Amino acid sequence: MKSIAFLFPGQGAQYVGMGKDLYENFAESKKVFDIGEEILGEPLREYCFNGPIERLKATSICQPAVFAVSIASFYTFSLKFNLKPAYVLGLSLGEYSALVAAGVVSLKDGFRLVKYRAELMQKQAEKFSGKMSAILGLDIEEIKKICNVYDNVYIANINAPGQIVISGDKENVDLVKQLCLERGASKVIDLEVSAAFHSPYMHNIAEEFRRFLRNIEFLPAQIPIVSNIDAFPRRKPEQIKEALVRQLYSPVLWQDSILFLLKQGIIKFYEFGPGRVIKGLMRRISPEAEVINIEKSQDIYCFQEILNNCS
Repeated sequence: MKSIAFLFPGQGAQYVGMGKDLYENFAESKKVFDIGEEILGEPLREYCFNGPIERLKATSICQPAVFAVSIASFYTFSLKFNLKPAYVLGLSLGEYSALVAAGVVSLKDGFRLVKYRAELMQKQAEKFSGKMSAILGLDIEEIKKICNVYDNVYIANINAPGQIVISGDKENVDLVKQLCLERGASKVIDLEVSAAFHSPYMHNIAEEFRRFLRNIEFLPAQIPIVSNIDAFPRRKPEQIKEALVRQLYSPVLWQDSILFLLKQGIIKFYEFGPGRVIKGLMRRISPEAEVINIEKSQDIYCFQEILNNCS
C-alpha cells in the first residue's frame, strides 16, 4: 500500500520477557527463535524470556535478541495479512530487520549479519571507554556548540525535535551532559549501550565489516529501504551494503527519515518489535501520524478484529 511504512526498533528497546508471547502462540515466531539459536550458538530464548537484564543489555546478546523479536512479529503478521508497505525503515540495528522485511537478505543471513556486527561493536566497546546519552529539550545547534567545547564527543542520533543523542569519550560525554543541563536541557538520559556507537570510534571496525558483507548475498530490495545515514531510499545491493558500513560511524538521521516518509504521503506506520520507542519518537516528530504497534499476539488478534469489522 502506498500510504503505509513498516518500522523496526533498535538497541535500547529490549526488556526481559520480550518475544515469549509470540513464541508460545505462533509457529512462525517459534521458527525465528529456533533459527536464531542455531546461528548464534546462544540460548536466545532464555535471555529474551527470562533475562537476566544485565546479560540482555550486552551488545552481543541485545542486538540479535531485538532483531529476533522484531522479525518474529513481522513474519507472523505478514503471513496472516497481505499488507505491503511503500517503504521500510529501521532505527540503527532496526535497519537489519528492514533488510529481511524488504527481501534483501534471508533470515539466516540476517542473524549472521547482526551477530557479526554486534561482536565487532562489543570488541570496540572493550577497547575504548565510550558511552551514549540522550539530550532532551535542547536545540540541536546548541548541542553541537557544546560538543565542540570538548574533544571526542559527537552527535550520534537525531531522533526527533528535542531528542538528540550524543556519543563519544565517557568522561567528556558526562561533561557535555552537565553543560547541556546548564544551557537549558530538560533532561539527560544515559543509554543502555556499552560504547560510543555512530561516532568515529567505530571507524576501526568499518573495513572489517565491509569485508564480511562481501560474503553475504544481498538481493535488490523489493521495498525501498530508507537509510539511516541520509534519509534516502535504496534498492541496489551494493548501495545498501555501503550504507550499512557508513551507518557504523555516522549519525542516525531518524527524524529526517520520518519527515521524508511523511512528504511521500505516508499516513500510517506499523512498528514491529519490542517496546514503544518509535511510537514515542513519532509523537515528537508528527503527533498526527498513526503508529500501530505489532509486538504480541493480542496486537495481531486485535488487527484481525479490525479487518473483520471493516469487511
